[in-house]
Amino acid sequence: MNKNINLRKGLEKLELKILSPFAAMSLNSKGRLRNEKPHPFLTCFQVDRDRIIHSEAFRKLKHKTQVFLSPLEDYFRTRLTHTLAVSQISRTIGKVLALNEDLIEAIALGHDLGHTPFGHIGEKALNRIAKHGFAHYKQSVRIINNLEGKNGLNLTFEVQDGILKHSKGSSDLPLIIGKLDKNNTLEGAVVRISDSIAYINHDIDDAIVSGLIKPDDIPKKARLILGNSYRKRLEIMINDIIMNSLDKDYIAWSSKIRAGVNILKDFLFKKVYPRPEIQNEMDKANKVLEEIFYYFKENPKKFKKLYKQFHKEFSIDENLCDYISSLSDDEIIAMYEKIFIPEKWIRL
Repeated sequence: MNKNINLRKGLEKLELKILSPFAAMSLNSKGRLRNEKPHPFLTCFQVDRDRIIHSEAFRKLKHKTQVFLSPLEDYFRTRLTHTLAVSQISRTIGKVLALNEDLIEAIALGHDLGHTPFGHIGEKALNRIAKHGFAHYKQSVRIINNLEGKNGLNLTFEVQDGILKHSKGSSDLPLIIGKLDKNNTLEGAVVRISDSIAYINHDIDDAIVSGLIKPDDIPKKARLILGNSYRKRLEIMINDIIMNSLDKDYIAWSSKIRAGVNILKDFLFKKVYPRPEIQNEMDKANKVLEEIFYYFKENPKKFKKLYKQFHKEFSIDENLCDYISSLSDDEIIAMYEKIFIPEKWIRL
């Protein structure tokens, strides 16, 4: 028998021995949309992780906004550094809870593949102007199944489910997340909560470094519960999730820590994101994206010539969303200038 096959099967058997009974086992995966031969020595979730890392959509995250628009300073987070933070936090939690770390990593690395340039402002703009609407988590799955490469990435059901169900919005974080709540795996639930831990902490950190807020502006009650530093808040949140989820078939906060986290989340949405310094830049970003969309919609021949992956089976709005959401901040700004400010390009 092929030794490589023995290696994969050995890993699958090892999972059955060492992982929690609540973990998703590679051997029990529901499979892929299109059947394919198993990898000779990697489990199905390890294959998915590698496909995501080597995808074009993943590389583009390096130059897509987190909160601060097209930041020149290397300190500020981008979609890629956010994704890496989510991966690290969720893997830490998953390892201690004896969940499937490979599945967690694949979901975490793929959760923002479909994000637009300019972050959530770009997502809101496309959702408003496209006939079929737009959501970055749905676009991520669209990339996985249709757009990346010739035939998509063909990832497993479990990874796609975790990516599709990671979004949380501005609503309060739930006390408990489990299989019966939203996610089909606890690994997906871990990524969902880790996404919140990551963005809440690093968006506050970026706002402090940028001078938008001071550490003392953070609500006192949240500081008393969660600590006065970025590192301390991360540590307390992660430890709380672990201690309240050990040997459980769900992921949970303590009531006290959840309350503190929701105070921080509300502070971001009410006092940080609406600040004029951020909103003024976001208004510019919205104008760029919207005018690019309508320009190509009114000039479909130019768009089809530009977009080599144009799918005839999809509407013009769907193709426009596919194309625009694939662009980095710098790419869409350069395109806007070339179309609407041509004299700038003539001078170059």
